[in-house]
Amino acid sequence: MKKIVLLVFGILVLGTALLATAQVSPKREFRGVWIATVSNIDWPSRNTLTPDQQRAEYINILNQHQRSGINAVVVQVRSSCDAMYPSSLEPWSQWLTGRQGQAPQPLYDPLLFMISEARRRGMEFHAWFNPYRAVSDARTANLAPNHIAVTQPTWIRSYGNLRLLDPGLPEVRAYVTRVVMDVVRRYDIDAVHFDDYFYPYPETGVVFNDDSTFLRHARGFTNRNDWRRDNIDLLIKNVSDSIRSAKAWVKFGVSPFGIWQNRGTSTPLGSDTRGLQSFSDIFADSRKWAQQGWVDYSAPQLYWSIGFSAARYEVLVPWWAQNSFGRHLYVGQGAYRINTTTDPNWLNANEVPRQIRLNRTYPEVNGSLFFSSKSVVGNPLAFQDSLRRDFYRLPALIPSMPWKDATPPAAPTLSASMSSQGVRLQWTRPDATAPLDRVRQFVLYRFAGNQAVDLNRAEFIRSITPNDTTSFLDVPGNLADTRFTYVVTAVDRLYNESAGSNAVSLVVTASEDARLAQTALAQNYPNPVRNITRIGYRMAQNSKVSLRVYDLYGREVASLVDQIQPAGEYNVAFATENLSAGVYIYTLTTEHFQQSKRMVINQ
Repeated sequence: MKKIVLLVFGILVLGTALLATAQVSPKREFRGVWIATVSNIDWPSRNTLTPDQQRAEYINILNQHQRSGINAVVVQVRSSCDAMYPSSLEPWSQWLTGRQGQAPQPLYDPLLFMISEARRRGMEFHAWFNPYRAVSDARTANLAPNHIAVTQPTWIRSYGNLRLLDPGLPEVRAYVTRVVMDVVRRYDIDAVHFDDYFYPYPETGVVFNDDSTFLRHARGFTNRNDWRRDNIDLLIKNVSDSIRSAKAWVKFGVSPFGIWQNRGTSTPLGSDTRGLQSFSDIFADSRKWAQQGWVDYSAPQLYWSIGFSAARYEVLVPWWAQNSFGRHLYVGQGAYRINTTTDPNWLNANEVPRQIRLNRTYPEVNGSLFFSSKSVVGNPLAFQDSLRRDFYRLPALIPSMPWKDATPPAAPTLSASMSSQGVRLQWTRPDATAPLDRVRQFVLYRFAGNQAVDLNRAEFIRSITPNDTTSFLDVPGNLADTRFTYVVTAVDRLYNESAGSNAVSLVVTASEDARLAQTALAQNYPNPVRNITRIGYRMAQNSKVSLRVYDLYGREVASLVDQIQPAGEYNVAFATENLSAGVYIYTLTTEHFQQSKRMVINQ
């Protein structure tokens, strides 16, 4: 993503108590991270990793984000007219294998793998494309014979060390659309995502020479800036229409530069800012794309702090909210700026937490998208800890998009019974055959004592299942003789939620409660396992916790939990597709407890 620093500093002392007060955690909120592959920013960390190392690294990244409450990943699959997946159109990326055009050995499909792992954790997968960049650095490039800069050199324009596809060429727009649609048709992605690179960001003394293109393809325009904006508009609309025609449920989002236009006499619709303008500097009219309904969401890159004088975060958020036109708005936030000295506000551990609180005061803001993954996982100034402890402690559904589909699935039917491990919940899966109607997840709600059944509040969500499983083991904890009431709902792939099931109530007696209040490890369910199982356990006190899986030779095959956890109940999903059939042992270890159980995997 483009990181532009405005060299003007200013600090605003906020007098409002709004940014410091506790907030109700929203039931629906997009909580995403960008995972950049270009230059090995996030994944893979090196282009010399073996496929096994790549997979292990990616799984660890997702596990970290899952523990932080992240529910969507935006993964860069095409950074420079290359591919992080097998493609007949573009060569393998050098950031994957070390040499452009070289396939991973042994061969596997990274994109298929990445989508599958995200699904197992209940995360959306957005495939991130850079539409026009062909070569990120011409000085070091070693292009494959089938790279577009080699096969179609007349489509390429030089700009400093960059090599770019010319947006003014109709054949370029057709080609980019074809590349995107190849992925849409072949892979079960949730969204197509474009970043902020359209026409190149201005560099002093460097000219983007598209004279010949303007001469041949002016389409009646006499103003080149208007023509350039129209070139980008045509691509955005073409891609949008193509996606909707092929797979109506796949979303289309763009992450534009954070300033559309600065407000002035001739630009009254702009924001009260003083920085580079995407409308006039890179010819990206992102406001129009939302207004026309060509995009399903915008994720503007607001990588400035609250009080930064040239581009104040607290000014830009309401501007984008007022100009979202009913489409989703996910605020792009600069986690990479935390604990950096370019702006002293970023040395304050409360900067991004204040931004999240501010976002939540605007109903038009549907969530956050952090750049980038390694900055979140790196936990600068304990930012990741704040997500886990405060902001994303409770689960959240992805916001629905009624303009794409507003019909919810039918409600499930729920049953519950006490078992030796806790409350065993089972429900029916509503029938649905159309792609838009298929159930993707279930939401399990739990109410204690006299709490009224309220499906609008996140604090009553016991679990959002990662897939369409029809069972859950609940360990209620230290609540003797308490009546628990459960309700479950079904969610389709566009997150339309069904009405609640029948409410089922039961009482955990004092004798059951005494047993359930002890630290214990439950039998995984289902067992035997085919693809995914869940392992429940409860903690009687705060402790360092380890939950690991071993084969019968004592070799560790998975580390599911390795962190300090407070007393309470936990339920961990474990995907087993990559393990051979057989018997395995899983072990829960705390500071004062260890217990093991057997699971059987049938593949």
